[in-house]
Order: sequence, then structure tokens, then C-alpha cells
Amino acid sequence: MATNQTTLPAATDIRDLKPPLEIPNGWAWLWWGLLLLAVAVAVFLLWRWRKNRKLNVVLPPPVPAHVRARQKLAQALALITQPKPFVIAVSDTARTYLEERFDFHAPERTTEEFLRELGGTKLLLPEQKESLGDFLASCDLVKFAKYEPGETELRELHGSAVRLIEETEPAEAPAPSSILHPPASQ
Repeated sequence: MATNQTTLPAATDIRDLKPPLEIPNGWAWLWWGLLLLAVAVAVFLLWRWRKNRKLNVVLPPPVPAHVRARQKLAQALALITQPKPFVIAVSDTARTYLEERFDFHAPERTTEEFLRELGGTKLLLPEQKESLGDFLASCDLVKFAKYEPGETELRELHGSAVRLIEETEPAEAPAPSSILHPPASQ
């Protein structure tokens, strides 16, 4: 019987073995772990400190709409010698006040749209709605029809805006001490 034997080439390509990997002792791992833990704690504490610092900022209370409107109307009096800028300032102040006070979108609407929408609400009394309609119509004459009223008419328009604000401003809440201890009647 003949056997088929193949001969393998001799291995001439043997490399030297690499030295074993040196495993660092357990203390090195412990120190690296403690270092990472310390960095993580520092980052957490810094984040928490910054977050708490931002929360402690006390913002002043917002200025009520009626107070802001009165201030703007007082500033508008400086323009009384210029009818159109004066009327624009007074009208815009009244419209902005109504928007802020009643959450009613007044400034971006035409007078007709505004009055029609206001007519369907119970935000103002019927007399106030009528007075507001007259006020806005008079303002529109000056703004769009080039009507130039005298100072007396301008002061009346200003007075109408002031009256609207006075009639619709929120009632002041009584002070807490007056609730607990009502004034003694004499």
C-alpha cells in the first residue's frame, strides 16, 4: 500500500514570545477610582451650587398695568402741543392697558374690530364701552383724518383715558392687619 504523505515545510518563522503583561497592583486602581469619584463629586457640587444661586435671585414684582398706564399718560402730556403724536401716545396707552388688564388683544386691531369684539364681552360696563368708543373715534380723527384739535380737546381725550383706567383698575386688597383687626368704631 502506498501512502500519500505530504511533507510540511519546516517552521522557520517562529517569533519570540512577548513578555507577560504587567498588571498594576490593586492600589493604583484604587487611587484612580478615588480620583474619578472626587472629580464627579466636585462637578455635582458645583452644578448644585450654581443651580441654587440662580434660584435665589429675587426679581422685583411687575408694575401693575394701571400704574404703568398712568405713567405713560403723564409722559404723553409733554406732547400736548403736537396733536398727532399726543393722540397716538394716549390711544396706544389705553389700548395697551386694556390688553394687559383684561387679556384683550386691542393694539393690533382696528377700532371697529376692537369695539365689535369688546361689545360681545362683559369686560366693561355699557357706559364704559360707549365712552371708549367715543374716545377711540376721536383719536382716529386725529390719527387718520388729519384733524387738529385744540389743547382743550386734547386734555379731554387725556381725561377720558385717565377715567377709563381709574374705573377699570383692580380694587386694592385690604392690608392683612386690617382684616385681623378691623378699625374700632368711634
